[in-house]
Amino acid sequence: MWIKDFINGLIYGVAQVVPGVSGATIAVIAGFYDQLIETANHFTEDYRKYLRFLIPFGLGTVGGIIAFSSIIHFLLTNFSFPTMAFFIGLIAGIIPIIYSKIKEDNKLGVRELTLIVIPIVILVIIPHISSDAVIDPATAIANMEISFMFFLFVIGFVTALSLVVPGFSGSFILLLAGVYHLATYSVYSIRLWVEDMGNFALILDIIKVMGPMTLGLVVGALVMARFIERLIERHFVTVYSIVLGLLIGSVYALFMEPIVFQSGVSGPIIFMGIASFALGGMCSYLSGRQRL
Repeated sequence: MWIKDFINGLIYGVAQVVPGVSGATIAVIAGFYDQLIETANHFTEDYRKYLRFLIPFGLGTVGGIIAFSSIIHFLLTNFSFPTMAFFIGLIAGIIPIIYSKIKEDNKLGVRELTLIVIPIVILVIIPHISSDAVIDPATAIANMEISFMFFLFVIGFVTALSLVVPGFSGSFILLLAGVYHLATYSVYSIRLWVEDMGNFALILDIIKVMGPMTLGLVVGALVMARFIERLIERHFVTVYSIVLGLLIGSVYALFMEPIVFQSGVSGPIIFMGIASFALGGMCSYLSGRQRL
């Protein structure tokens, strides 16, 4: 059980560093979403029980973020199109599963269709109006102010939605806010600090960024988890109609991200991308069909 929880944590951690991929979506596909929400909401009721899940899962998540951030960085730098195509495929593959769950509980009416369409429209518009400005990590850390640290706290709080809402991508929010490279730069710096623990300036820079973001993430997750649990219990069709719209819109919004094409596109790369998309879609569809 510890090994399984640790592996789930690794998968969950990897999802946090891939632009546009929702950790909650991965949790649904891998089958530990309910356990994650239950732990967040009822931890104080029986902390010993939930620690048996939380400790290996937390270690796996941290390990996944630290260990795979450099791998993801390498893949996005050299093979961005097929890499992102795989993760876009993961998202696309779960769409028919979510749709079938909604159809099981309720016929799609005007209300449900509206709830699906609104997130799609928002996510289709966002890539065309979002700023192209990206915050330079070194400059931002060197000129860090309290107001910017509060901004990072707010971003962390909003990003917490990705931990509990399938289809809501935390890394996509970081991209829109212009701090994705700042966050990944800080995570990568942890590895550098481990190799040179006497570098107090480096760890201080890491804390300046990761401290407020992590605090916002924890506070947001605790607040959102209970809220989402109650919503799903009382308004399942409403919640999953919105989730379906988020997933469909995410496929388009992700494909429009410049990071998809940053390493270049050629005939062989396009073929690899199509294969990667199909593989990702098949993996999430087959896994999701068993879980949902």
